[in-house]
Parts: sequence; structure tokens; C-alpha cells
Amino acid sequence: MNIESYISQLLYRYQCVTVPGFGAFLTEIQSAQLIESSHSFFPPKKMISFNGYLKNNDGLLANHIAQVEKTSYEYAISAIQYEVFNWKKALQENGIFSIKNVGNFSLNSDKNLIFTPYDQTNYLTNSFGLSAFVSPMVKRELFEQKIEALEENIEEKEAIEFIPERRRTSAYLKYAAIFVLGLGITGAVGYPVYQNHIAQETIIVEKSVQKQVQNKIQEATFFIETPIPAVTLTVKESKMSYHIMAGAFRDERNAEKIFKQLSSQGFKARRIPQNKYGLYPVLYGSYATFAEADKAKQEIRNTINPDAWILIESL
Repeated sequence: MNIESYISQLLYRYQCVTVPGFGAFLTEIQSAQLIESSHSFFPPKKMISFNGYLKNNDGLLANHIAQVEKTSYEYAISAIQYEVFNWKKALQENGIFSIKNVGNFSLNSDKNLIFTPYDQTNYLTNSFGLSAFVSPMVKRELFEQKIEALEENIEEKEAIEFIPERRRTSAYLKYAAIFVLGLGITGAVGYPVYQNHIAQETIIVEKSVQKQVQNKIQEATFFIETPIPAVTLTVKESKMSYHIMAGAFRDERNAEKIFKQLSSQGFKARRIPQNKYGLYPVLYGSYATFAEADKAKQEIRNTINPDAWILIESL
């Protein structure tokens, strides 16, 4: 199984993707860049780095492979281990190997692992569709020369004198202006009187309507002949799709024993039906979100079981 594509898929969604037994790929958002010397513009992107000390299995990659391939978590772990074995073998034999769309690995003279990220893939989803481009330099000298030439031509031209044309105003326009002014004065005086009359009529109508409403309210009588049926609300419970595995047992008696032991320790332990591999799984608990399950998993790993992992139930 080639797990390179699954690593690439997870880098779009998460800041850290761990390959158990090999190391972790970390992402950091880099802001948009401008290189003035080449007039190049680059959109924001995720920069990928590698940490060879983070090798513990966090369940992210294995769960993703198990879901996509519709296989078991144990088979996904085996596939990852086999792929890591091939990577290390390629390093020993050739001194270099590549992970498609992620980067290249090589060994230096001191046999230390060197990672070179692949720059052509942008894992920042907010920058989808954006690409780098080069903007041509603006040539300001030619534009300034044209402005100076234009100013010189304007200075050489003679000033042009504008003489406004006098027109005779007809006598009838004067009378029309006096008539319009009279209408304006009449409107200014009569409009407030008209508005006052309208307001008084509105108040009279409103009082009449309110009086009729009050009379109807006083005369109204309400009868309830039959009781109103109770309303039953059904609240849909959120699905608990994230389970922290305590173990899976061939013997059901062992599963029941661990279940009782975890319940006595205060866990909301659960047993789920026998799976297709003939095992009886026992859970520390189930959670509605991955964040809740991951937090509980870390507490269990730090205190009780360092091998606890999250089983994600397909929706």
C-alpha cells in the first residue's frame, strides 16, 4: 500500500501528520511575499518541515487509511510499518528517497537525515487557486518626460481671453419669476395649516378605533372545552463516533473482566459487539467530537495506558 497520498491529504487539514516509527511532518503558515528584485509575488502558503524525534503513533494517519481503504486499524498500522521499512532501506542503499508532493529525504556526510520540502504544492486551502506571478516594472521616466513636454507647450501658447456674452432678458421672464415667488410664499403658509388639520383627523380616528377594540375585548369570553394535548419534543442525541480503545479480546470473559475493572475506576466504559475478526472490543469511553476524544486519550496515555488509541466510527 502506498501511503504517500494519504500523508498529502492530511497535510491540507492538519498542522502535524505523524508517521509512526519514522517522524512527523509539521506545517507553518507563511504570509504572502514580494521579491522586489525580480518583481515576483507569492501567495500565502503552508511551509512543511520534518521532525524525526516525533515517532509515537497518534492514530491520525492509521485511522485515515483504515477509513479510506475500508479496512481494520491493525491492517493500516501494518501497512505503515511496511512502508517505513522500505523508506529506510532506500536510504541505506541509495542515500535518498522522495515522498510525492511532500519532499525529498537524503543523508549527509554524518549520516543525518536531511529533508527538502516540495515547493510546488500549496497545502493552505485558503490560497486555493492562487499562484505566483511576475509584474513588469513600471517605467516612470518616460511618463515624466511626457509631462514636462506638455507643460512646455502650454507655457508657449498665448493666454486666451474669454468674454462672456450678454443676453437680453425678456420682460415676461420677470413676471413669471414674480408669479412663482408668490406661489412659494402661499405654499409655505398654507402647508403647516393643512398638516395640522390632517393630524387632528388622525387622532380622532385612532381614538374611535381604540374604543371599539376595548368594547370587543370586554365582551369577549373564551371557552376551553377539551384539554390541549401535551407536546412531546424528541431531542436527537449527538452520535458518539470517536471511541478510545482499551483492548480487543478473543475470550469474551476477558473483555467482561476489563469492562468491570474500568467501570469501577470511574470510566464510562463500554463494550461493543464482536467485530468481523472475532474480537470483543472494550472502550474507555465514547465521544461526540475528535477534540474531546483526543484530550481524554492523552490523559489515559499519561496515567494508565500509553498504547490507548482512538477508533473513528464511519458515519
